[in-house]
Amino acid sequence: MAKHSSRPYAYTLLGIVLLVFLAWLNPGRFSAVAPGVAAPNFQARDLDGNVVELEDHQGKVVMVNIWATWCAPCLEEMPSIERLYKEFHSLGLEIMAVSVDAESGQMDALRNQLGGDIQAFGDSLSLTFPLLHDPSGSIEQIYKTTGVPETFVIGRDGVIYKKVAGGTEWDAPEHKDLVKRLLEATE
Repeated sequence: MAKHSSRPYAYTLLGIVLLVFLAWLNPGRFSAVAPGVAAPNFQARDLDGNVVELEDHQGKVVMVNIWATWCAPCLEEMPSIERLYKEFHSLGLEIMAVSVDAESGQMDALRNQLGGDIQAFGDSLSLTFPLLHDPSGSIEQIYKTTGVPETFVIGRDGVIYKKVAGGTEWDAPEHKDLVKRLLEATE
């Protein structure tokens, strides 16, 4: 009769115990940033170099759009974000469009992309909402994004109500209805 070793099972069990222990030490690392959870704060810089935080817009409806100048779907969806902004900004909608481009003219080694001119990008599309910059990409880590564009719609209560990975038409009825409902809601 062949003798079976219990070592592979012991190693597997040890690995599982180790993973559970690590997750217990830092549960936030594995939790998703998704609808129904509080939106994590982040910092970015406006194009004048001033630090802007999500917390600056506490109590407001905020759309956080994570994008880049070299991203074709980002370029395609920006005009619809502008139309949504024009329709709802006077009612309280804020847009935080955070570019994760490298510094202009610098190479982003991780993405193998050259940092674009964010101001020129915004000007070419006649964007009136504030454009922000996070060349470190820390917002991508904080929001656990999988690419660009990725957008989060946050209510007055600071909770994420919608997450969209990829480009979309933000002035479509379903998105406008959500923004209207969130603007009408009180904390």
